Amino acid sequence: MRRLLLLLCSAVSCSVAARGAEVTLPAAGDGSAERVPAQKAKVKFGLRSSPHAGEDGCALAVGQQQCLEDCKFNVTAKTFFIIHGWTMSGMFETWLDSLVSALQEREKDANVVVVDWLSLAHQLYTDAVNNTQIVGKTIARLLDWLQEDPLFKLENVHLIGYSLGAHVAGFAGNHVHGTIGRITGLDPAGPMFEGVDPSRRLSPDDANFVDVLHTYTRETLGVSIGIQMPVGHLDIYPNGGDFQPGCGLSDVLGAIAYGTIGEVVKCEHERSVHLFVDSLVNQDKQSFAFQCTDSSRFKKGICLSCRKNRCNGIGYNARRIRHKRNSKMYLKTRADMPFKVYHYQMKMHVFSYKGLGEVDPTFSVTLHGTNGDSEPLSLEMLDLIGLNATNTFLVYTEEDMGELLKIKLTWEGTSQSWYDLWKELKSYWYRPVNATQELHIRRIRVKSGETQQRFAFCVEDSQLTSISPGKELWFVKCTEEWQKRSVSNLL
Repeated sequence: MRRLLLLLCSAVSCSVAARGAEVTLPAAGDGSAERVPAQKAKVKFGLRSSPHAGEDGCALAVGQQQCLEDCKFNVTAKTFFIIHGWTMSGMFETWLDSLVSALQEREKDANVVVVDWLSLAHQLYTDAVNNTQIVGKTIARLLDWLQEDPLFKLENVHLIGYSLGAHVAGFAGNHVHGTIGRITGLDPAGPMFEGVDPSRRLSPDDANFVDVLHTYTRETLGVSIGIQMPVGHLDIYPNGGDFQPGCGLSDVLGAIAYGTIGEVVKCEHERSVHLFVDSLVNQDKQSFAFQCTDSSRFKKGICLSCRKNRCNGIGYNARRIRHKRNSKMYLKTRADMPFKVYHYQMKMHVFSYKGLGEVDPTFSVTLHGTNGDSEPLSLEMLDLIGLNATNTFLVYTEEDMGELLKIKLTWEGTSQSWYDLWKELKSYWYRPVNATQELHIRRIRVKSGETQQRFAFCVEDSQLTSISPGKELWFVKCTEEWQKRSVSNLL
């Protein structure tokens, strides 16, 4: 009977601490007591034993050793803390259970703890921002108490924070005694955090490894929902960090007009979570990001190198690179899971041209590989085509093409904006009636981002190297015989 009463008392203690009443907790280390304000006690910790454990999980509370035992908390295992962001509904969003399930599947012995600060996040945004410091300090206090057990190591702790939750994780790392192993920021919130001092936001100083996924950095009316600046050791910007494929209306002003702005924000902001979940569950299709100074250079296909740690996994598979901070990386993705695509750099040398005038050509390539053929892939023109120069492009496929065998280059014609039509008419007026537009291309060099292999593709018929609007050229892997024929033609 006495043992039953003790168990009932310990259960009540855990429950009261988790519900958010004002409670008395022992201070860490010195045995004295500390009154905890009700606001702090509103932060609840639920250990999820399974994806179906219920919304609250098994309650953990500072100073309640019996809670750890009842919840079967494994002090020697990895411990993940999932921290949600600002909420308009006051409830957990659907992505949270998906993330819990993915972590439990990948790390079967780990502790997965959900940090519930819904009552402090379901406020005006400015109030929720002010509460992030309180929540971060409360997490730090729990971690300090857990460290009283010598078997519990901070290096095994991984905080995963979404939106405002990413900055909560940063404050926890800033206030805990010791250094947390890893913090992952999933599109950290931008408003009231952009450009502020590192001590007032997530920063590389908050953990041994801080990695960040930026998915909604597009600025609208002077504000970006997700933070634009790099705030970690490794900052990854999928699809440039602004427009995410599959998220509907890309024009935010248009979305406002049609009343769908909430759906666009949710899709692009939340994409960071789904990319992280994807990295956990699709281990055979890991996405890679590539270091680059900015999105524009990446779109030109310049940055597909893995030398000197210039490429990295994303999400859970990201790894710490020593001595690097604020390293910006980029990649393309699909519109849904699995998000992995295959990146290719294409270098096309235009060695001769005729009658081009002021019209910019629009090209596409079709890749033919051992695993099948790609769709026509547009070559994005960020600059004018360099004449008698090498032009570099980025293309990517959703499917693994296997070993590339052939490339078909198609000149689609010209883009049809009014300005381009005017240029086309103007160049036509100033050209002789029988003038034709031609580019001469002998070779396309290809580099695979995923395998780092390089290939040279030469025009299939060395006598036919010209391409004009509406026409196509075929390229095959270069051979010694082709090289000899090409040299003899030049002579």
